[in-house]
Amino acid sequence: MKNKFYKQSIFFSVIFLLTTLSAFSIQLTPRITNYKINADLNTETKIITGQMTLSWRNPSGDTVSTLQFHMYLNAFKNTESTFVKESGGQLRGKKIDDDDSISWGWIDIVKMEAEQGFDLTRNMSFIHPDDDNVNDRTVLEVALNKPVLPNETITLNIEFVSKLPKIFARTGFSNNYFLVAQWFPKIGVYEPAGMRFAKKGGWNCHQFHGHSEFYANFSNYEVDITVPETFVVGSVGSLVNKIYNLDGLVTLKYIATNVVDFAWTASPIFEVVEDNWNDVEIMVYLQPEHAYLADRHIESVKAALSYFDEHLGKYPYSTITIVDPPISGAGSGGMEYPTFITAGSFWGLPAGLRMIEMVTIHEFGHNYFMGLLASNEFEEAWLDEGFNTYFEGRIMDDAYGKNRSFIDFGKFYFGDRVFQRLGYTGMSNPKIAEVFRYAWEYPHGGYSSLSYNKTATWLATLEGLVGIETMDEIMQTYFERWKFKHPCANDFIEIVNEIVPKNLGNKYGENMNWFFDEVLYGSNVCDYKLAAISNKSVKPPLGILDDIIERPDTTAEGEKLYDSKVIIHRLGEVIMPVEILIHFDNGDEVLELWDGKSRTKEFSYERTEKIEWAKVDPNEKITIDINWLNNGKTLKPETKVAWKYMVNFLYYLQNFLQTLIFFA
Repeated sequence: MKNKFYKQSIFFSVIFLLTTLSAFSIQLTPRITNYKINADLNTETKIITGQMTLSWRNPSGDTVSTLQFHMYLNAFKNTESTFVKESGGQLRGKKIDDDDSISWGWIDIVKMEAEQGFDLTRNMSFIHPDDDNVNDRTVLEVALNKPVLPNETITLNIEFVSKLPKIFARTGFSNNYFLVAQWFPKIGVYEPAGMRFAKKGGWNCHQFHGHSEFYANFSNYEVDITVPETFVVGSVGSLVNKIYNLDGLVTLKYIATNVVDFAWTASPIFEVVEDNWNDVEIMVYLQPEHAYLADRHIESVKAALSYFDEHLGKYPYSTITIVDPPISGAGSGGMEYPTFITAGSFWGLPAGLRMIEMVTIHEFGHNYFMGLLASNEFEEAWLDEGFNTYFEGRIMDDAYGKNRSFIDFGKFYFGDRVFQRLGYTGMSNPKIAEVFRYAWEYPHGGYSSLSYNKTATWLATLEGLVGIETMDEIMQTYFERWKFKHPCANDFIEIVNEIVPKNLGNKYGENMNWFFDEVLYGSNVCDYKLAAISNKSVKPPLGILDDIIERPDTTAEGEKLYDSKVIIHRLGEVIMPVEILIHFDNGDEVLELWDGKSRTKEFSYERTEKIEWAKVDPNEKITIDINWLNNGKTLKPETKVAWKYMVNFLYYLQNFLQTLIFFA
């Protein structure tokens, strides 16, 4: 037995060396933080006993006298936390069970010690930088006995205890399934003056809110996880060592390099299916009853890997782990961590309902926007969620068909990008707020519709205006220039203003600031309406005609001349350049361009043909337009065509309502 463990240790030591060497290839910026964590999970009490060595380098020119930590699990401690107050104790269809003491979660630091044995435990205090909730315990401040000078590094030894909550949102346990996330004391981000919007250096360390996610430095993690040897473990990063202990426990060592977070899962009943895409190892951790769905997870993540590789940038890690939670732990589904995502499925899910594919593609995409660009999800959720939703739609439509990518049951079909747009245009009040605001400040349910759906929709509008080639150049430049650097809104806008004039000249002005004023910083809506079509016969002039020059007759004998008009109204406040397609009864078509600024616009024609129909934005480039149903008119309705559109509309409507019920 001893010889077996010795050989296994040698094997994993070689893997550790290779993994460490390969990890250096993605260390594009110096690490500010490094974590070494030992975590023992008691699967009966749901408690993790942890020891952590943390090194933090002061990245600024400031002298820093305090440190700030996220204590995320305290959001699940009681009904007085900001998270529970804002969420109402309910999120993702699950509700916290306040009658069961084991349902609650918390995290305590038992001891914090700095170099040379300085005990900082008594210097800890909870703060609430975002609100007046003195009972919130999700941000901890520690006064240092010795300040950290510019570019100096401090090392802390921390003992902590984490009680996992019963899963209702994001993290915790359900029976013997564990999704362990936001589970250790995590240092905040100290932003030097000039970084993002910082006018002076300071800590950016927000409380855990009902609507917000995370923001952290890129870090290196070395994590030892001890669980019963019957448990199967999956994690961020790569497994480099595995030691079976004499007490029936097993310790697994994981290494993750240049990532913003660390999470893991454990269950005794996982079935693991492995595959690969190029040099990326794909691992799917499935509930046994869902094992037959493995291919759907794998094929969709391959589609995402391939599409991002071609249209955005290279995935720099060697693994991607997909976790399929049990139904009882569904609140942990649909989450994202570097190289590690949770999806979700249930038995009997038909192939024509592509929920697995949509969630897998969406959560994998976060590896780019949350993971590699790592914008501040507290303050600019749309830079992650909206950009990722936009690419989700592109990938789904590319992989499964534009109009059938989300639901495909014969005549009952629905595209993913259409679904995203309806998430915004179907709002009861689409003017409720602008996109640009802190995640927890969106009022009355506006967070998802605005940061996800509206942002994806206005990005699709930008694509429609500038063309897919220019849009790809914008996104690729943004990714290559800002990966591993925490970009903000200004950084993206600067790239748009650089590339659009370079490729299109002054077609849309000297810059695109007007566009972002409308869709990002403003809350108004866009709505263009095809108001009227008319065709009037041109009659010969009447009256005293002595001084009137005779009208040249360009018509053939017996033909009539018509004065035809198309009238468009701008009903919304948002101004967008739009196209109008006019179709004449002989089959001729004219595509007009309009800057969209005035409240009404008329196009007139004097021809022998009459206008048969006209449509604003015929190629549906302006996806931000709140009402596409008023974009066209026809003077010659065709019963079959009208019925076809009515049937499709009913299918879309039915699908939309059924989807809402599914998510409820």
